[in-house]
Amino acid sequence: MAKQKHVIVVGAGIIGASIAWHLARQGAAVTVVAEKGGGVATPASFAWINASWGNPEFYFRFRRYAMEGWQRLHNELPGIGVNWCGGISWDLSPDELEAYVTQHGQWGYGVRRIDRQAIAAREPYLAQVPDAAVHIAEEGAVEPVAAAQRMLAGAQARGTRLLVGANVTRLVQEGGRIAGVATSFGEVKADHVVLAAGAGAAALAQTAGVTLPMETPPGLIVHSKPVEKRLNGIVITPDLHMRQTAEGRIIAGADFGGSDPGDDQQATADALFDRLKASLNDVAALALDFFTIGYRPTPADGFPIVGPAGHLDGLSLAVMHSGVTLAPAVGLLLSREIVSERPEERLSPFRLARFDQ
Repeated sequence: MAKQKHVIVVGAGIIGASIAWHLARQGAAVTVVAEKGGGVATPASFAWINASWGNPEFYFRFRRYAMEGWQRLHNELPGIGVNWCGGISWDLSPDELEAYVTQHGQWGYGVRRIDRQAIAAREPYLAQVPDAAVHIAEEGAVEPVAAAQRMLAGAQARGTRLLVGANVTRLVQEGGRIAGVATSFGEVKADHVVLAAGAGAAALAQTAGVTLPMETPPGLIVHSKPVEKRLNGIVITPDLHMRQTAEGRIIAGADFGGSDPGDDQQATADALFDRLKASLNDVAALALDFFTIGYRPTPADGFPIVGPAGHLDGLSLAVMHSGVTLAPAVGLLLSREIVSERPEERLSPFRLARFDQ
């Protein structure tokens, strides 16, 4: 009988939680080490689940596969809270919008044109209704911290250990491989380590001589106090991306990653919230509750970095922007790869080694 593999997952955001859940489900012994349950960047996510425009076909296909993974997680973990609310967008020029509909329609995405009357029927509180937009019924959203915590709870029920409040300071090397992590609680040893630490991944990888070509641009999102229903789905306008959460908050950014916070973050948040209020009717009582700033872990070419860390055995990487959409796919495929010790073909475009070429 094969020895049970012990895996440390560094990070408890949406990506780390998904990896931990899928590892535990496949019988691994898992320890999650993190500063904060639910992650650091995850609470500041717009949390739009999509395979929308702007990506080459291979990445569209991977995102679509990840969207299907959210359907699977909904069945595996009842109460995870996926809302397939659909979305409408008109953030492109008419020619670009037409090209988007044509291309993604050919790829099998459920994108269709809708007119002013259909837009107003779908989102009756919009203050300014465009002449045309696109509607994608299969897109959705999730409350990211609650979803991450649901996956962590599922992993715990299968024996996963959580070390929350632990600061990981470096990767531990023994005999030319990664053998664990050094934390504020002391060293924790394992057969394998997964680095899913978001914006903190680059500094931790560097402690083992691994360079991650990535940036961490900030994104500001405003969060209203809970209000009555004013938005039915995702709304993507040329200068505002917004949705209403399960608890009734309307959240918005200048794009789905958030706005540039600028030098005066409060002033930026106030101006953005004013734009949000002006975009909707019957929101006199809408009030800003707080704003978040998330630092988005974005690899240099925009695509995820998932899998082995070059020459080092015992270490896997999971670094990406768009973590909410991709979490189910990355969690499933990377956990399979670690447990089976066989590469997953779907992850081949996302290896760190591509930056060496």
